[in-house]
Amino acid sequence: MRVRRWRLVALSVSVTALTMLATGCGPKGPITGMPTPSAQSSTADTGQETAPGQTPGTSASPGNTAGSTPSGAPSASSSAPSGQGGWIPAPNPVKNVKPSHEVPPNKGGFHEFQANCSVSRTNLGDDPIVFPNLAGASHSHTFMGNTTTNAASTVESLRKGKTTCKAKGDLSAYWMPTLLNGNTEVNPEGLQTIYYKAGVTDYRTVRPFPTGLRYVVGNAKNLDADKFLAATEEGFECGDSYKNKNIPLTCSSERSVKLNIRYQAPSCWDGLHLDSPDHQSHMAYPVDTHKASGWVCPDTHPVAVPKLEFKMAWPVNGDMSKVRFASGAGPTFHYDFFNAWDERTLAAMINGCIVAARQCDAQGHDGRDDQQPAPYVLNSDYLLP
Repeated sequence: MRVRRWRLVALSVSVTALTMLATGCGPKGPITGMPTPSAQSSTADTGQETAPGQTPGTSASPGNTAGSTPSGAPSASSSAPSGQGGWIPAPNPVKNVKPSHEVPPNKGGFHEFQANCSVSRTNLGDDPIVFPNLAGASHSHTFMGNTTTNAASTVESLRKGKTTCKAKGDLSAYWMPTLLNGNTEVNPEGLQTIYYKAGVTDYRTVRPFPTGLRYVVGNAKNLDADKFLAATEEGFECGDSYKNKNIPLTCSSERSVKLNIRYQAPSCWDGLHLDSPDHQSHMAYPVDTHKASGWVCPDTHPVAVPKLEFKMAWPVNGDMSKVRFASGAGPTFHYDFFNAWDERTLAAMINGCIVAARQCDAQGHDGRDDQQPAPYVLNSDYLLP
C-alpha cells in the first residue's frame, strides 16, 4: 500500500509540473527556453494579440484558412497544445451560423459599453482556468469583478458571489498578473475600465457570451516585445510616453501619472466550446477582408461576441527599473476572463449599446447629444429594470 501511495503522489506531481511547463504559469514567473510544439504557431505559442488595423487573421484552430493574415500575425495551428486541460462543450452550441459580410448603414461611430470594476482579490496564486482546483499553483494574480474567485471557481460558485463591478449583474471573474515594484505589489486604484466592443464591422451580429465561456488573452511566456506592442492600442503608456514595447525604465514622477495598458481580446467564438486545451483555440480574432465588408469572423469561428479590451492603470511612476509583473517582464502581461454575467443583463447591454451603435458607460448610457431614444439600459442601482 505504501509503494502504491507514493506512485500516486509522484504521478500527481508530474502532471502538475507538465501543466506548468506547458502554460508558463508558475510561482516563479515565465519559463523561457522551452521548445515550441512542432507545427504550431498559435496565439498560445506566440502571445500575439490584436490591435486596430493589425488583427491576427487566423485562430489557433486546425485548418483555418479564411481571409488574409496581416504581417507578423500567427499562422493556423495544426493542433492544440496538450497537457493544459480539455475541450469543454457548450451545453447550447450555436450552429448553422455564417460570418456576416454585410455592411451596416452606420458603419462608423461607437459600438460599446464599459464594465467598471475594481480589484476584488490580489496576491493569490490561483487560476481557475489554467490550474483548476490547484490552489497556489500559479504566479500571483490581481482579480477584479467577482469577489469569490479562486482555484475552484465554477459558474455556480461565481453566481453565488458578489461583484466589485458597477453593473450588479456582472458576476464575471477578470484577472491578470500582479504588478510588482521590487517586492511590493502595486494594485490598480479604484474602478478600472473593461470595454465591451464590436470586433467585427457588422456590429449588429454581436451576441452575448455563453454562460461559462472562459479564455486567456496573451501569453505568460511571451518575451517578444514587438508582438506584444501589436496587441495594444499604444503599448505601455506613462505620462507623455507612448508605444513602449516594455515597461519603461523611467516615467514622469508627476503625481497624476500612472502606468497604463490597453489590451484587446479575440471576439469570434467557435460556437461549440466553453474552453479548449490551450484556453484560446475556441476563440479567434476577426479577419480583415480588405473589402467593403471590413472585419469579419473566420469561418471556423463564425459567432461574433463582444471584444473585451482591458484598460488598466497602475499608480507607479518615476524610477521604473524594478517594475515587473508576477509573470515576468512587460510582454508577459496577459489576462483571463470567466463569464458569469446575468444572461438577461448582458443581452440588454449588448443590444442597447453595441447593436444600437451607442457609446455607453457602465449604466448603458450614451452621453453624446445624438444618443438613441432609450438613454439608459440599467437603473440608478445598475440593475436591469
